[in-house]
Amino acid sequence: MSTRNSCNTYFKIVGNFNPDEVSELLNLTPEKTWKIGDVRRNGTMYDFALWEIGRCTEYDVEVENQMRKTIALLQDKIQSLNKIREDNDVNFVLEIVPSIYVGDTNPCLAPP
Repeated sequence: MSTRNSCNTYFKIVGNFNPDEVSELLNLTPEKTWKIGDVRRNGTMYDFALWEIGRCTEYDVEVENQMRKTIALLQDKIQSLNKIREDNDVNFVLEIVPSIYVGDTNPCLAPP
């Protein structure tokens, strides 16, 4: 188990939509998807769809640098993302998941 700070960042779309259509519209291959009604490992069904991309685990004490790496693939897709949002009941999420340990350098987790 690590006792050093780490951070994961990723972008996800969640809501009521078809992940395959999002992949086609954005011309990107997501790292993780599921559809409403897909079955979880515990046997229950998802009641929302997910489309995830840009997972970055390259820790940087300036989390903004990680965030920029995560969204780099989407920078030229703003119009398509707006269309997805207009046509579907979705939320866009830039997720930041830090693991902070006492004694390590304090990371900057509040980007400008």
